[in-house]
Amino acid sequence: MATSICLTLWVLLIADTVWTQSVRQAYEVQDPEDWDVHDDFYCPRECFCPPSFPTALYCENRGLREIPAIPSRIWYLYLENNQIETIPEKPFENATQLRWINLNKNKITNYGIEKGALSQLKKLLFLFLEDNELDEVPSPLPRSLEQLQLARNKVSRIPQGTFSNLENLTLLDLQHNKLIDNAFQRDTFKGLKNLMQLNMAKNALRNMPPRLPANTMQLFLDNNSIEAIPENYFNVIPKVAFLRLNHNRLSDAGLPSRGFDVSSILDLQLSHNQLTNFPRINANLQHLHLDHNKIKNVNISVICPTTLRAEQDAFIHGPQLSYLRLDGNEIKPPIPIDLVTCFKLLQAFII
Repeated sequence: MATSICLTLWVLLIADTVWTQSVRQAYEVQDPEDWDVHDDFYCPRECFCPPSFPTALYCENRGLREIPAIPSRIWYLYLENNQIETIPEKPFENATQLRWINLNKNKITNYGIEKGALSQLKKLLFLFLEDNELDEVPSPLPRSLEQLQLARNKVSRIPQGTFSNLENLTLLDLQHNKLIDNAFQRDTFKGLKNLMQLNMAKNALRNMPPRLPANTMQLFLDNNSIEAIPENYFNVIPKVAFLRLNHNRLSDAGLPSRGFDVSSILDLQLSHNQLTNFPRINANLQHLHLDHNKIKNVNISVICPTTLRAEQDAFIHGPQLSYLRLDGNEIKPPIPIDLVTCFKLLQAFII
């Protein structure tokens, strides 16, 4: 039990790095030498500059159609919920210290982004472009970037080489766009050496995205039309710990022969698919969502992980499953008592 808790805490701690390390870096105390002495008190009339937070510029909810000139002292720029259509280079020509730009809920298109406008921002860590009108992932982007948020656009294309220089990117959010399978090449994600979280939920994918970065730990593919997972797919992403495939079209025939017998996976979500049998799982798995499938029975001799390896501490006390959801299936009572015998750490069982 203690080993299970430690393993979970370790994974959560590593995953949390996607956010906390970047935030800590973004909020470091600024060296006064980075400030332009002629710029210390300048504030665009369209915006608000809080005296207690001199490195932030608040221009949100102001009906702006253009980005104002950004003072050189600014690290954090808030421009969300305006009517901005373009991102030209000029407003940013002095903004060499920018770490954070929020341009959510505007009307920005790819044609409106001047080629060097974003790539010139050599210290940028966070870029928010959610709820705009982008039809492809913008490029080029600064090598420093750690988080790219592009949810709820119209993205259907990822130009070749878009991610090739983004080795510092840890989080890529492409959920709720218009991606289909032919949007990906085998080298689409090449260069994302440190990517940990990839969200492509609510697109139009029928297949699993190819050749994901090896360090991927969180993969979210809910609400697509995925029918199958290729054999040995998880060999390429040996660190994946959180896998969400809810609301797809997975059937028993579409699963690899080993199912989800992958030692790294701790949280597996397969709700609202077309499974008729309990898939094969690994003894390390802690949370399993199988609700709203077509499962008719629970054959404990098949589903109980039996491969124990002395060299892996997590196996010493048997299967680690603590949460199991099976409601919305075709299972009829009684539930085998052996289920509890197998999963001794089970704390929540919904059926």
